[in-house]
Amino acid sequence: MKTERVALSLDNFEQRLMVNGLMNFRNGLLSDARPTEDVEELILKVIDAPPEKKSRRKDRGAR
Repeated sequence: MKTERVALSLDNFEQRLMVNGLMNFRNGLLSDARPTEDVEELILKVIDAPPEKKSRRKDRGAR
């Protein structure tokens, strides 16, 4: 079964807000003595997400 991937475009503030929310959720799981591996993996994905590359093709037409 193939899993579907989703891409989000977030600015710096939105990325930090998402990480903060995930960290709060992780801390709640820790206080309830529940597993946190999946949430930690998602936090790392959000933190390490590469910035979107801007295309320069539009500028070449003006030359």
